Amino acid sequence: MRVGAFVLAGQFPGQGQGEALHRAVRTAEVAEESGLDAVWLAEHHFIPYGVCPSATTLAALVLGRTRRIGVGTAVSVLSTTHPVALGEQAALLHLTTGGRFTLGVGRGGPWVDLEVFGTGLGAYEEGFPESLDLLLRWLREPSVGAAGERFAFREVPVVPRADEFLDGVPADGPPVVVACVSPRGVRLAAERGLPMLLGMHCGDDEKAEMVALWRATALAAGHPPEAVAAAPHVSTGVMQIADTREDAAESLLKAMPGWLRRGLGAYVTVDGRRRAMRDPRAYTELLCSLHPVGPPALCADLLAASAERTGIERFAFLVEGCGELTGTEENVRRLGEEVLPRCS
Repeated sequence: MRVGAFVLAGQFPGQGQGEALHRAVRTAEVAEESGLDAVWLAEHHFIPYGVCPSATTLAALVLGRTRRIGVGTAVSVLSTTHPVALGEQAALLHLTTGGRFTLGVGRGGPWVDLEVFGTGLGAYEEGFPESLDLLLRWLREPSVGAAGERFAFREVPVVPRADEFLDGVPADGPPVVVACVSPRGVRLAAERGLPMLLGMHCGDDEKAEMVALWRATALAAGHPPEAVAAAPHVSTGVMQIADTREDAAESLLKAMPGWLRRGLGAYVTVDGRRRAMRDPRAYTELLCSLHPVGPPALCADLLAASAERTGIERFAFLVEGCGELTGTEENVRRLGEEVLPRCS
């Protein structure tokens, strides 16, 4: 079982943006010290839900501050990023860190980001497959040209080559995972043999259904059964550790609703479409019910049960739900020292 930290760099009420980013970096450092498998970094624009606008830039900093732990993006948004530029960044991080980088990508949402970055609503609604395929070609081929609806350019050499060598050994380039929130996304990832990153709003039953759909689609697309069975999907969730379940839930219920109210409420759609916002307290209560929140033994049991129900053995847990640095550091250390040994 591989357990990592999911870092949103959330700006909780009363905090500055620099404070949120400092907590994000410290969370990554403490995660390595505590023996976690990976750190997964989120990317958002213009909202306090998360104040990191470039997951690859923050990943570069974290990779430079650490020596062992894996670092991934969760996710880099292809609807507002040119896939070649993202591929170049991913190759650079992959080659200069000995393969510790994983590139997580997703569609994003119909947000004002599409207007600001000039990509337009079509990049979100229809453009993701073209962007993803161009990105994959860039990571796997020696030269790439394009003649698609969104991207058209003459063939150019790929520099640096992510798939050429790593420490003198032929390599396949950085692993790529795809954020999936619908059957359409699951099928798209499965057809390309790419593992999924599944959201923390989903319960185990829903995640198990998505894994089953992914496996059926991947097999139908001709991917080898052994590769399909071993696909390293990632399940995101919330982990909050305390001596009792009540204390763990209380620490989240004190901090998260205010952050969610400001953060989720700040989303602006590019085309004025109405969007329903979750009730922040009810959403926090839902997360507490779905994920490992409580004493270490309970968290370990819930983690094992989730792996058995979903078939997923790779996890990324939001660990900053208490909203402040000291509590986040303690939560990560308890995860490493008191939960992980029970999972081995």
